Amino acid sequence: MCADMVAVQWKDESGVDQRATALLDDISASGACLNLDSPLPLGASVVISYRKGRLEGSVCYCFFREIGYYVGVNFKPATQWSPQQYRPKHLLDVRKLLTRRTAAKLKSTQ
Repeated sequence: MCADMVAVQWKDESGVDQRATALLDDISASGACLNLDSPLPLGASVVISYRKGRLEGSVCYCFFREIGYYVGVNFKPATQWSPQQYRPKHLLDVRKLLTRRTAAKLKSTQ
């Protein structure tokens, strides 16, 4: 899980270029989940731009929940994310969290 603002570009059903700012809700090597005010068409090519680069992919799901549209993006094979390439402002590192939890449990049992 993470949180960061990113720029998103895509073409709508009529082929017109669209742009929006989205909240990056989650990211992995193969894709991302974005939160937007408007829906994106399934299969649409998407470019996600961040501070020092971009990721390309296509929309694999889009559904509405209370605060907006959740849009899933599968990255192109040549576009894989890594934390060394781009680290969102608020990235939850589950491995660190589990390591700290295990260390705290060990310390409390000593």
